[in-house]
Amino acid sequence: MSNHAVNILKTELLSDNWYTLNNVTFELQKADGTWERQSREAYDRGNGATILLFNRVQKTVILTRQFRMPTYLNGNDDGLLIETCAGLLDQDHPEVAIKREAEEETGYQLTHVSKVFEAYMSPGSVTELIHFFIAEYDGSMKVSEGGGHAHEQENIEVLELPFSHALAMLADGRIRDGKTIMLLQYAQLHDLLG
Repeated sequence: MSNHAVNILKTELLSDNWYTLNNVTFELQKADGTWERQSREAYDRGNGATILLFNRVQKTVILTRQFRMPTYLNGNDDGLLIETCAGLLDQDHPEVAIKREAEEETGYQLTHVSKVFEAYMSPGSVTELIHFFIAEYDGSMKVSEGGGHAHEQENIEVLELPFSHALAMLADGRIRDGKTIMLLQYAQLHDLLG
């Protein structure tokens, strides 16, 4: 299906409170050549980046824990979620943005990061494309306690965990964040921590 198989007819702004929620009415050309009218809501919060920090010698990873209201509303008892460091690009290049986010959230100042892939995490309703990174860290890179910015209402706990412990948390369901699962499995598949 090419880009010419979609005709956007109308975009209606439903909310512009935190990010943007639009209702898009469009025509989609089906495989048999006929056109079908559809309407979908699309939430646009911009694109983002996430990173797994790992220490090959210590066999540890840096993760974060913070409150996520949508998970609380969907049955996550305390609303806390264990995640890889992440944030929005805010018009920056993905590599610049993830270095900024890593320092703000974890307190580690990174000089080199490696992009491993990118993915849409919820393509049925959210426009966001996430850029996935990995980077090695050690104690010399620690420049602050991290925790995010209070003015952005961030209250982030930094976790340094043995990689084996993080994998156990993945297996028993304590880690349920998609981007974190993907990066931990990437590290395991590529034997990043030996």
